[in-house]
Amino acid sequence: MLDTKPSWRIGVDIGGTFTDIVLWDSLGGQLILDKILTTPNDPSHAVLEGVERVLKAANISAQDLASVIHGTTLVANALIERKGVTTGLITTAGFRDVLEIGREWRYDLFNLDIEMPKPLVPRHLRFEATERIGPDGDVLVILDETALQSTISALRDAGVGSLAVCLLHAYLNPAHERAIADVIRRELPDIALSLSSDVSPELGEYERSSTTTANAYVHPIFRNYVDRLAGALADLGYERDLLLVLSDGRCVQADVATRYPIRLVQSGPAAGAEAARLFGELAHVDDVLCFDMGGTTAKACLIPEGIPERTVHFEVARETRFAEGSGLPLQIPAIDMIEIGAGGGSIARVDNRGLLQVGPDSAGADPGPVCYGRGNDLPTVTDCDLALGYLAPDSFLGGRMTLDADAAVRSIERHLAKPMGISIEDAAWGVHETVTASMAQAAMIHAIERALDVTRFSMLPIGGAGPVHACSMAAKMNIDRLICPTGAGVASAIGMLSAAISFEIARAAPADLASLDFVGTWTMIEEMDAEASALVTSAGVDIRDVEHNLSVMMRYAGQGYEIETSVSREIIEKADGEGLHTAFTEAYRRRYGRTEEIPVEILSWRLAVEGPRSTLGETLIGRDIDVDPSDEVVTQRPAWFGEQFLETPVFKRSGLRPGTQIPGPAIIEETESTTIVPLEFTLDVDQALNLVLTRVRS
Repeated sequence: MLDTKPSWRIGVDIGGTFTDIVLWDSLGGQLILDKILTTPNDPSHAVLEGVERVLKAANISAQDLASVIHGTTLVANALIERKGVTTGLITTAGFRDVLEIGREWRYDLFNLDIEMPKPLVPRHLRFEATERIGPDGDVLVILDETALQSTISALRDAGVGSLAVCLLHAYLNPAHERAIADVIRRELPDIALSLSSDVSPELGEYERSSTTTANAYVHPIFRNYVDRLAGALADLGYERDLLLVLSDGRCVQADVATRYPIRLVQSGPAAGAEAARLFGELAHVDDVLCFDMGGTTAKACLIPEGIPERTVHFEVARETRFAEGSGLPLQIPAIDMIEIGAGGGSIARVDNRGLLQVGPDSAGADPGPVCYGRGNDLPTVTDCDLALGYLAPDSFLGGRMTLDADAAVRSIERHLAKPMGISIEDAAWGVHETVTASMAQAAMIHAIERALDVTRFSMLPIGGAGPVHACSMAAKMNIDRLICPTGAGVASAIGMLSAAISFEIARAAPADLASLDFVGTWTMIEEMDAEASALVTSAGVDIRDVEHNLSVMMRYAGQGYEIETSVSREIIEKADGEGLHTAFTEAYRRRYGRTEEIPVEILSWRLAVEGPRSTLGETLIGRDIDVDPSDEVVTQRPAWFGEQFLETPVFKRSGLRPGTQIPGPAIIEETESTTIVPLEFTLDVDQALNLVLTRVRS
């Protein structure tokens, strides 16, 4: 046991191009931000380099750290690039082809060459077990363990490194899955195991199978990565458990995360949404649209009334970008966000119709955009932003990285301007507008699908490229207000430091509300509470500081989609069916503006056990305002606004005091990002040093 209680904490987010690091002293309030290029071959190298850099900047050692909180794209990348391990699947006899049958619908009815997602487990590695659980959880056919021996031999001969077990109705009765796991552990002790009753105990045979096999596919890779990183941090002197952020923005210990690696598929973007929630709260703004644009992709998340929209259904590794149904469905708790466009490293080209196309491929961190001078010759969004004057060659990353503007211009001319017969400036502006327009359209559709009026939201841009494109995107969406917080370029790492240690457990229990077994439901909730509480308290959270948030997935009978309804435990304990019905109708009315006179049914229960949030918000709002003695314009440079270059004032953000007002056009530079203020916007600096941008309508 340590004698002292360290107060320093580190948040680290690995992106496709940059790795962001934030060091925070929870007692002294000091914040140190850093951003370095990601190391794609082994992302842990950039993590360790970044940790050492911020420790040196603060003049402390790894022993002084209370926690290291991490988010990674490793899981998503392994699924997208199909770089997981050889994986097998055991399922109920007759259901071997569920992964290929899917939902039996086409995401594009008129495309004859449609590509459906290829299963992670090939057919010859999908095996059937003789057993059957009924839809009420009763055993219809006893598991034949003797017949498993041939499957075990086939798994051994194929060199399978990870195994998914997904039996019919196992979410109601996991006995057969656990029996198979016991046999596999005895016969093949080195194989990694993922049980659907543990990973995704919910309805939806295809979705549950897809989620479980995806978990198995990445499990050994993720486990080895975490073990390697934790060992390297220990070598630096770090003496505590590594923490990781899940796709729902919650934070868990490494040993919990390695059981459910699929829950980290969106960890970085989820932490960004958590940061946007915090920044919106500090700015006293209820409705926030988080716009997160990094080096590889851009995402949007709606945060109405200060609470990020959540989901339990989303897709990864889509065959056709933005086409729902073209990816692998996952059934896990996650922040509800949408990928809405390209990132700074996305490659621009002229397609066979002579039109500009941006992405989906990215130059990433290695080699990166042309202007990085690392070997890429194809123009990217960042190269175009540089050519338009939005970025400066000598002040990128605070001057630590010099950009080659001439190389960027030559690439734009060769690959875009000449083939289209237009000027370099028009080509670069075309790329900027193409990306911005597609992002605006996707974000508006995302809001409409959730019955939300996006025009009443304030946009909060984060990510290294977010503030560059935000005003142009907001104008296209008819949004009049933006809030640009300090450290927006490393917001995901900030969000990790804000996240609470928490875990959510779900249990499928389909039932009609009118005939709900409240006694059995209460027993199930208590079991869920005990399991989730143990996972949270094992990470050092005092049980007295834990909150328990219960919700239920409900819908009107006959509907295809359910909504999450928050309920109190007292409603279940007191068997208050009317109270449960009222909670659902109120949630339904908030979402859709009406209710129906139709019976209500329950699909599943969800329980989130949460520790206290960090005091990072108090640090951000209460820190001393440290500005340069002068808030004068540092310099001017030509930047493209409308149809021409204008001499534009450039301010260093560190020199802006509360109360400062700046009319557009203007450029605000800080180490981690650059904010572009167009002609039709004005900028005010509030007391928390947020840049509040307001659109002036003519």
